[in-house]
Amino acid sequence: MSEKYTIGLGNNDVILRKKANSDFVSFWDEQAHNLSWFSPWDRTLDWTPPFAKWFVGGTINASYNALDIHQNTKSDKPAILWEGENGDSKTYTYGDLFIEVQKFANVLKSLGVKKGDRVTIYLPMVPELPIAMLACARIGAIHTVVFSGFSAASIKDRIEDSKSKIVITADGGYRRGKIIKLKEVIDDAIKDFEFVEHVIVLERTKNKIYLSTKDKLWKDLMETISDSCDAEKLPSDHPLYILYTSGTTGKPKGVLHGTGGYLTHLYSTFKWAFDIKDSDVFFCTADIGWVTGHSYVVYAPLLHGATQIMYEGAPDFPDVSRMWDILQKYHVSIFYTTPTALRMFMKFGDDIPNSFDLSSLRLLGTVGEPINPEVWKWYYKTIGKEKCPIIDTWWQTETGGMMISSLPGVETIPLKPGSGTLPIPGTAISVVDEFGTEVPPNTKGYLIIKNPWPGMLLTLWGDDEKYKTVYWSKYPNCYYPGDYALKDDDGYLWLLGRADDVLKIAGHRIGTAELESCIVSNDDVAESAVCGIPDDIKGEVIIAFVVLKDGITTDKNILEKNLHVQIRNDIGAIASPKQIYFVSKLPKTRSGKIMRRLLKSIGNGEKIGDTSTLDDVSAVTEIQSIVQEKSK
Repeated sequence: MSEKYTIGLGNNDVILRKKANSDFVSFWDEQAHNLSWFSPWDRTLDWTPPFAKWFVGGTINASYNALDIHQNTKSDKPAILWEGENGDSKTYTYGDLFIEVQKFANVLKSLGVKKGDRVTIYLPMVPELPIAMLACARIGAIHTVVFSGFSAASIKDRIEDSKSKIVITADGGYRRGKIIKLKEVIDDAIKDFEFVEHVIVLERTKNKIYLSTKDKLWKDLMETISDSCDAEKLPSDHPLYILYTSGTTGKPKGVLHGTGGYLTHLYSTFKWAFDIKDSDVFFCTADIGWVTGHSYVVYAPLLHGATQIMYEGAPDFPDVSRMWDILQKYHVSIFYTTPTALRMFMKFGDDIPNSFDLSSLRLLGTVGEPINPEVWKWYYKTIGKEKCPIIDTWWQTETGGMMISSLPGVETIPLKPGSGTLPIPGTAISVVDEFGTEVPPNTKGYLIIKNPWPGMLLTLWGDDEKYKTVYWSKYPNCYYPGDYALKDDDGYLWLLGRADDVLKIAGHRIGTAELESCIVSNDDVAESAVCGIPDDIKGEVIIAFVVLKDGITTDKNILEKNLHVQIRNDIGAIASPKQIYFVSKLPKTRSGKIMRRLLKSIGNGEKIGDTSTLDDVSAVTEIQSIVQEKSK
């Protein structure tokens, strides 16, 4: 943890943090003035723990701030450079988006959608997805985007909970060269729902679909509709969207985000973290079905009038050079992706990215999970050529936007591979023990947020009590995100994974992220995932799944011994896995998250359940075969 990389973009606004530390409410009040409001607010914060209302009395509109404000200066500037998986491409300027959003807003109104109504959006990564979101925002409807990899059962839960009267989908979407039949999934999901009045269908793949009396084609609805629709003047706390987040058990939770506070948080963090300039080409690889896509693909870039890439398909299709090809083709200057994707790219060595011209890059970022120091260094050296700062961001669906990150747009500080660095200005984040007492430096504990922030969720849709219980009951008046962390001697924060991902081995607590990072630090290893399975003596024992880098020819018995030695030396003998399985790939969702629950089920010999969100089901089949073979 002592290694530092002092690299920044020459900014050092110490006044910003001083203001934030002295009075966080006044600080956020000042930041909110960067947005365009129809009427000012009376109170900056109404805090009745655990419910926060920001900029009370102010009126605003997200679509207006994303589009209308740019029309006099940037109507001809590219807003979205869209790249389809099948080779299609299209450019939407700010003027194009403005027209399309107003037209689609009028479509929704013509179908009876009113302020406060819910609209479910189940689309692939095509420009019509942000167009639909912004159209909802324009008229005050609440959008709820469902990731296009979810099954009918998952979608059914979300539509039923939100009581959406309109569903927007497509005939299909492309994924790894195949057509995903989205309309068929929706037909199955809503067959029993009389409250769904209309289904709007975008023709993306032109595959054959069945149209019922509820179904209407996007192109037909847009053909003769007016292209003028004023943005509704909405209260600052008017709900902008519901985004469902699923845990390991129970129904998905509908995280509800507002408008004024959320936009203030996004505008500020995007500016601070990415040092955004008018000439930048920004590329966040997140699917809009997840919160990163909502916050840093749709809303934040458009608030700033930025140009961004939007990519439809898998990051390694038709081959593992796809991302680098896009970076080169569009001269991307800012690249924001996941540690999981980087570990996959790293597996295939340096020759592939080195064969592309990545000289346009000036800033790199990661999101989604803690990044291993070894992966951070590879990203820094191989992709950034040792000239690009790396922002390692921590935040959640519930927080709305970044909460921990280095901020090249406002300060130059030493970077430490694997650390998210410091809390963003205007937040108070601590690491505490079970009793809420701050732990000494370099001691593992629980991450908590001690004051409200503008991007925070309003509540859980339809369930205030669950909101209180899940996030605010562990520590009085403090938000508990459920993450394990430590703070070092310099005050830098190190995220160690989910607290519920902590393994309990013979009474000892071991974080999965800590152990996986140790394994990946081996020069032969590209990726790793660990989980615990029941044991009569220790309570739980560890099993590890390891993906090697391409071209590794070392005997696997020797590799296994080396990994055991490394784990004992770095963490301790208690963390040594009972079994190490060498596999060619890990089971991941299409967003790149490793599905550890599947690994645990395989390790326990249990039924693995729903695999509809998996990017490649063959990973499960291979792992099951390897585990069974080794258990003989």
